[in-house]
Amino acid sequence: MLLNIDNHRVYADMIGPADGQVVCFTHSLNSDGGMWAEQIPPLLAGGYRVLRLDMRGHGGSEPVPGDYSMSALAGDVAKALDILGVDKVHYIGLSIGGMIGQAFALEHGKRLRSSMLCDTAPQTPPGSHASWDERKGIVRKANSLAPLAEGTMDRWFTPAFKGANPGRYAQIRDTISGTTPQGFLGCASAIQNFDFVPRLGTISTPTLVVCGDQDAGTPPEGNKLIASKVPGGRYEEIKDARHLPNVERAEAFNKIMMGWLGSKH
Repeated sequence: MLLNIDNHRVYADMIGPADGQVVCFTHSLNSDGGMWAEQIPPLLAGGYRVLRLDMRGHGGSEPVPGDYSMSALAGDVAKALDILGVDKVHYIGLSIGGMIGQAFALEHGKRLRSSMLCDTAPQTPPGSHASWDERKGIVRKANSLAPLAEGTMDRWFTPAFKGANPGRYAQIRDTISGTTPQGFLGCASAIQNFDFVPRLGTISTPTLVVCGDQDAGTPPEGNKLIASKVPGGRYEEIKDARHLPNVERAEAFNKIMMGWLGSKH
């Protein structure tokens, strides 16, 4: 379905029993709600209602001009919940989705039952501005994400994944290529300008942080820092995975996810 949020269209997919607790997913940069396909079957089997939101300029959502902020992106989530009549959610976000999750916990924490932050970071990675500016320049020149697709897939998955799952690999690569340039540029600017570290200690939401052990883009160290700063925060690592362990090691990820949600009923 399409939601009208501040005069831009946001795509939302909600399935599952009407009386189930809602699990709200936000995806990584250059992806969409489809990256969570492997998580849907166990959640529906567990009686949960699943909400997947596409960020501005990603998937089925309309881009918004200019630079974005984590606060604005978290605000999109809150407004989507308002439109859908959802009061509280279990939140699961990966990469920028996990950054938005931190902003959501800080600004809309009363709407959270729990928070699962995956392969993310608590602040703009030191020394990363030049590499982000380089990627933004490539996208502006090509007016497309296609030149970034293969390099992004190399960061997201171990070499073994492509050979073992060629169809899924192609789906995700094509989603990267199909992301709107403005959606990428706006979200990249948000990643270049945030720091939650001083405020993580004020979060009262039960929080689990999960990361692939081979994630070079948002390394385990930053994820462990989030877990250490959030009161009562926990950290779990998934072996033999890079940036998208929910896809590459879905069985391990889903076991952690279902155990976490089950403990928060």
